[in-house]
Amino acid sequence: MSERKVLNKYFPPDFDPSLIPRRRQPKNSQQVVRLMAPFSMRCNTCGEYIYKGKKFNARKETVEGEDYYGIKIFRFYIKCTLCSAEITFKTDPKNTDYLAEHGASRNFEPWREEQAVEEEDRLAKLEEEENNPMKALENRTVDSKREMDILDALQDIRARNARNERVGQSVDLVERLGLEEIETEEDLAKKRAEEEDERLVREVFSKVSVPAGSSSEAGPSTETSTKVVTVKRKADGMEPELKSLLSDATRELIASKAAAVPVVKKRKTELKNSLGIKIKKAPAKAVV
Repeated sequence: MSERKVLNKYFPPDFDPSLIPRRRQPKNSQQVVRLMAPFSMRCNTCGEYIYKGKKFNARKETVEGEDYYGIKIFRFYIKCTLCSAEITFKTDPKNTDYLAEHGASRNFEPWREEQAVEEEDRLAKLEEEENNPMKALENRTVDSKREMDILDALQDIRARNARNERVGQSVDLVERLGLEEIETEEDLAKKRAEEEDERLVREVFSKVSVPAGSSSEAGPSTETSTKVVTVKRKADGMEPELKSLLSDATRELIASKAAAVPVVKKRKTELKNSLGIKIKKAPAKAVV
């Protein structure tokens, strides 16, 4: 028996998906979906109450000719649990909710409650302003300040967009003309310092050509090989020895120290003393 939940299916070697016939469905075909009632409603036929969260097997379709800023609107068909009358409702992207369309009436609509509350607040505000002139002045001041803040924010957004547009145009112009990036004063000073360092290095270090070997070592060969040596001064010959660069007093001091060091001779240890063995000599035999 095969597994109930598997991730891989077996495809025979001779399987060809192009041979599978394609189904032709109508443009706006209905789909059977499983959903829950998005709001509590009452059936208009029998008066049965359907609570929110009741599960139904519904048919779903796209509403033709209706959308909200490019967002599709879907319609759902369900049946009353008591009289099996057809009830339809559709999505409402504007209020992020659902809208009862046919067969049932909604028990509570939150956006209508919000509109009623806003209307009551507006009427209360007008009545308070009529009875209290100072309150009306304060309200007008607050409204004018809010309008000024909105205008300032709008002006900042416009200035930022204009600046970004100018920067984009300048970048496009530089790319079109193939101009290099403009160097600042700091970049120029850094470049001059690097050039000065390079010039000092070329003055201190110089490369000279030195023969690879003397004529006696090279033998009768006519070709003379040379090698390039880097010395820390300008010179035409070979680099001098280290002792030649020292002063006379330093050379005399080094020579005197080398002569004053005594030569330590290694003492010879006798075999008998080192091993603790006494060696006896055999007596000489008389010659007859």
